[in-house]
Amino acid sequence: MPSPRIPAAARPLRLVVAAAAGALVLSACSPAVDVAPAKDAANAACAPMMLALPDSIGDAKLRKTNSQATAAWGDPSLVILRCGVNVPGPTTDRCVSVNGVDWVIKEGNPVWTLTTFGREPATEVLMDPDKISSATVLAELASAAGKVKATRNCVGQEDLQNLPAGK
Repeated sequence: MPSPRIPAAARPLRLVVAAAAGALVLSACSPAVDVAPAKDAANAACAPMMLALPDSIGDAKLRKTNSQATAAWGDPSLVILRCGVNVPGPTTDRCVSVNGVDWVIKEGNPVWTLTTFGREPATEVLMDPDKISSATVLAELASAAGKVKATRNCVGQEDLQNLPAGK
């Protein structure tokens, strides 16, 4: 039986379908990282930061995630970011400033949680310091995190000593 002839007008469509199928096969090799979105992930202030995220942190390459205002680097993931988390209030947890961005650091075992301080919405970063340097992570993310305007900053013991005396 002879094979059916495909009309010339349908040939470009066949190429598009074949290309789309090929793209699906290729994308199946690197599935999106499953990251739960933060409560305020839809906050418009997250968008400029998300667009400014680096393509890599150290040797870890940016990967696709399945939730709004989230990002992941590395395979397996070494760094997870979520914009729109609860804004931290006053705390005695360690707070560091890296390239103009303040971060509250909670050291877990093994995962550390780094949360922007004084920026709304806040951004949370999860990372294992045994697998990637926290200094590298914070330095690489500072420019993007700085897209969310700071309204407060961390104070240290030396700042508290300069407060006026109460009555």
